[in-house]
Amino acid sequence: MEQEISSPTFTIVNEYQNDKISIYHFDVYRLNNENDFFDIGGEEYFEKGICIIEWGNIIKPVLPPNTIFVNFEKDESNENYRKITIHSK
Repeated sequence: MEQEISSPTFTIVNEYQNDKISIYHFDVYRLNNENDFFDIGGEEYFEKGICIIEWGNIIKPVLPPNTIFVNFEKDESNENYRKITIHSK
């Protein structure tokens, strides 16, 4: 699957599919909480394919148990570097 990927800030979710896999890229920054996520049917995507969620902490209570979190933080000593931490729920 070779496509340009952009943040779905104004559409909440972008969908990328081919005959092998479906990827759902969410940006939930504009949602207030997990209730807003339910209102758009967001939880239905968890069973359909891979979900990549920006600002996932907003809906953390409803994320599946197998969620993997990837956090990016600025490195205060060098603005060109990022600290990346990966952990599970």
